Amino acid sequence: MNDDAPEAATITPYEDGPLLVRGDFVLRSPDGEVIDPGRSTVALCRCGLSAVKPFCDGTHKVRGFRAPGGGR
Repeated sequence: MNDDAPEAATITPYEDGPLLVRGDFVLRSPDGEVIDPGRSTVALCRCGLSAVKPFCDGTHKVRGFRAPGGGR
């Protein structure tokens, strides 16, 4: 295994919460502009209520958002 190879991105949906993205990824706006995530792991909003979209700000907890997690 090559230690210099980029780590493949993984996306994990958390039950009643955000999508956690880890690894090498590029985040873009609908116009194609690159969004600097500021870190290598980010939580993306999937409830649509975050004030800092596309990132999660925890609003899903207050508003009672429900969605399945990544488990089988």
